[in-house]
Amino acid sequence: MKIHFLGATGEVTGSNFLIETETCKFIIDCGLFQGPAPILALNTEDFSYNPAELDFAILTHAHIDHSGRLPLLVKKGFSNRIYCTRPTADLADILLKDSGKINEAEAAWENKKRERAGLERTDPLFTVEDALVALQYLNPVVYDTEIQPAEGVRFIYREAGHLLGSASVELFVTENGSTKHLIFSGDLGTGKNQLLPNPAVLQKADYVFMESTYGGRFHRSIETRGAQVALAILETVRRGGTVIIPAFAVGRTQEVLFEIRNFMKTSPQGTQLAKIPFYIDSPLAIDATSIFEKNFEFFKTPIRDAFASGGNPIEFKNLHIVKEMDTSMRLNKDGQPKVIISASGMCDAGRIRHHLKHQLWRNTTTLIFIGYQGEGTLGRSILEGEDPVEIMDETIKVAARIIRIEGFSGHADQSQLLGWLKSIQGIKRVFLNHGEPSATQALSAAIQETLGHEVTAPKAGDVIEL
Repeated sequence: MKIHFLGATGEVTGSNFLIETETCKFIIDCGLFQGPAPILALNTEDFSYNPAELDFAILTHAHIDHSGRLPLLVKKGFSNRIYCTRPTADLADILLKDSGKINEAEAAWENKKRERAGLERTDPLFTVEDALVALQYLNPVVYDTEIQPAEGVRFIYREAGHLLGSASVELFVTENGSTKHLIFSGDLGTGKNQLLPNPAVLQKADYVFMESTYGGRFHRSIETRGAQVALAILETVRRGGTVIIPAFAVGRTQEVLFEIRNFMKTSPQGTQLAKIPFYIDSPLAIDATSIFEKNFEFFKTPIRDAFASGGNPIEFKNLHIVKEMDTSMRLNKDGQPKVIISASGMCDAGRIRHHLKHQLWRNTTTLIFIGYQGEGTLGRSILEGEDPVEIMDETIKVAARIIRIEGFSGHADQSQLLGWLKSIQGIKRVFLNHGEPSATQALSAAIQETLGHEVTAPKAGDVIEL
């Protein structure tokens, strides 16, 4: 058996493993590369394998850095089953179509510039139609149930606690009468998520392929994260300002809404918060919230029970849904203090850029980051103090108050990753991916020191034979 490391090596985007056995060839995840231009350019390169020769694909969860090149894979000839959980199929439906729409819009924008410069037109990476074709191959299966997609290959999805529908993969490959047991972590949650179940405790494996996004960090303030957001909002509104929260449309938006609602119900200052208008200004987040409501049986028991009894723990009276672009634009013309929750979470696309363009230069504005900001993104630049910044071909001064609240991370930190790994017995080697080099190195050192496992951090294109 050969494992090819084709993405998320030394970075946190483009997740993609190719696995070759004596009976079949398949992939785990097929993510989009995100970040600065050199990384984005990787999306246009040919796959290092022939998609038409793949027997199946396994998808760990719906986030675009794990699913985003599936339409391109199908466009290049793949035509077999893409296994996933049911919530992942529902979320992938909106995420992949949205990604196709963004690709089409970006290509149209680029072609206007090319036409003026007398250059040839460019095609989008893939279109909405390509996404619709790819979605037909999604094959939902349930957690904790053994699936045999090919001779000599079995796998089981286990709860990963990172996103609705996210899963780790227990993979069993039998060759020459011998079975090897592999675990692919996917993205692992913190175990502190108020909505989602904790990552499953796994018992045994020969080899573990593990994410390391926050392998060098320790999350703080998880228990007080909602109060931190609420108090920052109240302080800003007292100054007559607006709060901008860049939030990933799928997962993070719903978590922050839950925390805000909880603060309103439990804190003496909740009545003040209940007077402030909140706006979800992201069509994708609105669709994702509907999917969260539809799949409530996958939540923790208290949340599941709340939905089942007719309640909704991620909605409140002063929450407004913004669907039309005209309404979104009016938010920046209205001087009333407010809270705008908008995507994308790293500020690299979507309506959030319009709000930053109009609000970032105001000293009454507060910008609250509640999620990971990838290297080379606008969010990372602002967080690291760059001033001014370029937004939509304009130079914008950064006068807003910038706050970072770490407790909302969807990724396990070093101690949580070590705790997850510690329960797995019989490990021969751990392979680390999905992390910037400093994070991967820190986690590697911690694993070797505390657990004594042999650790490898493969580079892009590396192949190992088990």
